[in-house]
Amino acid sequence: MATKYSDLELALNSLVTEFHKAADDKPTMNSTQFQTLLGNQMPAVSKTLEADEGALGKLLEKMGVQNGQDISFENFWSLVNSQATSLFDASPKSKGMNCTCSLQ
Repeated sequence: MATKYSDLELALNSLVTEFHKAADDKPTMNSTQFQTLLGNQMPAVSKTLEADEGALGKLLEKMGVQNGQDISFENFWSLVNSQATSLFDASPKSKGMNCTCSLQ
């Protein structure tokens, strides 16, 4: 019998799969591969980077990527966390509902 995965499990699988596809099945990706991933999978983020010349460097720094360092899944996950929190904060929600998500 085939396992039925939840929407959340499928979404997590998509995140991991898309990261590794963009990284050519390696554990890290370079900034060009990262920009391609953003353009294909996170176009809203990609458009904000196009508007500001130094935005990519600032984003990578916020993700914990040092200058010249490749982007790991852990770095990418911090971007996912930030975007998910921003989207949650911008969406209508039940009274008293508050997201306090953060990476340690």
